[in-house]
Amino acid sequence: MTHAFYVLASYGVAAVVILALVIWTVADGRARRRELAELEAAGLRRRSAAPASASTGKTAS
Repeated sequence: MTHAFYVLASYGVAAVVILALVIWTVADGRARRRELAELEAAGLRRRSAAPASASTGKTAS
């Protein structure tokens, strides 16, 4: 096994792992956004979202 083969194989493995992580992260983000949309469509809201009655722009002190 030559030095060049080892280096190229190492870079190849690293590239595949990084690409897999990027694909996994993007797919998981899309799944989470889809789940949030389904929950909001069902009438559930996030606690951090402003209540519907407080749409005047004022914050509670």
